[in-house]
Amino acid sequence: QLQLVESGGGLVQPGGSLRLSCAASRFTLDYYAIGWFRQAPGKEREGVSCISSRGGSTNHADSVKGRFTISTDNTKNTVYLQMNSLKPEDTAIYYCAASKIILQAMCDIRYTADFASWGQGTQVTVSS
Repeated sequence: QLQLVESGGGLVQPGGSLRLSCAASRFTLDYYAIGWFRQAPGKEREGVSCISSRGGSTNHADSVKGRFTISTDNTKNTVYLQMNSLKPEDTAIYYCAASKIILQAMCDIRYTADFASWGQGTQVTVSS
């Protein structure tokens, strides 16, 4: 079974930065798109960013475009989410997940049902 483990969350002031990691085991990232999602208290889980299999393309929610960057380090079988210019509204539990379909040239974060093998999540709190 695919396994993903998130790390890197924490407390940061508005305007600050964090880098989240999503480490994969029992499979290679080459075959799967990886998505980052977040869920704030009382809200539905929403897509943040994704990177296609083999890192060919990325996609970001409008709310994070220009602030968040997603990348893959194949040597470490890890996907990173670099978050800059953080805002209080970015506060949430962040999850990563792998696409159900392999070898997709594009990725889409609109539908959480397209992803599986969810990690346990990492808390990000943006507050002064």
